[in-house]
Amino acid sequence: MGLNTSIIVLVLLVLFELGRSQVGNNGCDFFKGSWVFDKAYPIYDATKCPFMEHEFGCQENGRPDRQYLKYRWKPSGCELVSFNGRDFLERSRGKNIMFVGDSLSLNQWVSLICMLQSVVPEANYTYRRTELLSAFTIPDYGVTVTLVHNVYLVDVVRERIGRVLKLDSIESGFFFFHFFLCCKISGTEWKDPTVKNCLNEKVPLSGSIYLGGSPQPVFVLKSVLRTMTKPVYLLDVTTLSQLRKDGHPSSYGLTGRTDCSHWCLAGVPDTWNHLLYNALIL
Repeated sequence: MGLNTSIIVLVLLVLFELGRSQVGNNGCDFFKGSWVFDKAYPIYDATKCPFMEHEFGCQENGRPDRQYLKYRWKPSGCELVSFNGRDFLERSRGKNIMFVGDSLSLNQWVSLICMLQSVVPEANYTYRRTELLSAFTIPDYGVTVTLVHNVYLVDVVRERIGRVLKLDSIESGFFFFHFFLCCKISGTEWKDPTVKNCLNEKVPLSGSIYLGGSPQPVFVLKSVLRTMTKPVYLLDVTTLSQLRKDGHPSSYGLTGRTDCSHWCLAGVPDTWNHLLYNALIL
């Protein structure tokens, strides 16, 4: 039986007027590299984050190992600029950052607000969490990080005939994030055909190549994005996430299930946000 593990593609649209380049100023591809052990990690203590969701809080849920917390993404041709939460807030001053998606968007949203709150623990904030719309605001910076539970990256509007999916418009005027999910994989792609799930996985896959490769929809997505006239930036975290077989909650997430789709926090979604920060400072 294959692993019930999702392939992840993160798309950022019209984000702070970013251009199309997927590489740094020195020509480095942020998304080709490997995971390296770094004893300075994690960059925040998830057990002290007041916004942690039970399903992502693996340490509080009893996960006994900590090595999975100690890996940093290292691009092959450069070093990422270290995440600076205060600088992120300054660059985002007066803006509303919106995550649109499913529970993996929740995963990254919680990661980002924990990362930001940890660098300004003295700052006042407001926090609202509901099933459909959640928001975290730091008034001193005028920054709001919003989460909208919606599996579509386009507008769904109510018309006389019912709810209509508008494929040619995004009308809400915020910055958008979206996850595209697909594909079950086999243990062979984790270099161990006997593996049935992510339970007991403690280290990432070595190297920079994932045996299963990228799923076909990734190539379709990139082809479509190349034709778009609006500025689009793709954070292609697919491969770097595939390599982190150790980063899932497994039995230390939601009670009664083995979760190989989401991610422990601190963990892999922090790297997605770290890459987002590096994209902002290009």
